[in-house]
Amino acid sequence: MISKKIVITAENGLHIRPAAVFVKEAKKFKSDITITLEKNTVNAKSLFKLQTLGLTKGTTVILSIHGNDEKQAMESISKIIKNIF
Repeated sequence: MISKKIVITAENGLHIRPAAVFVKEAKKFKSDITITLEKNTVNAKSLFKLQTLGLTKGTTVILSIHGNDEKQAMESISKIIKNIF
């Protein structure tokens, strides 16, 4: 399992459009991918669950990936986050 702290930097936070792009990218991988905010951990492949976190600008989350393609997933998803957020 690999994990990475991420700060949401987008002015409008993780609203529906960037969240949909994020989820679409996460679904390309077989690994389990989760986002944790404080004590809440959700499946990053679920747009609905991701939106329940209410990720706003300045929020720090932990992206965790576990599986055979975890390194590729982390690299790809990190690029998406950098470009969107």
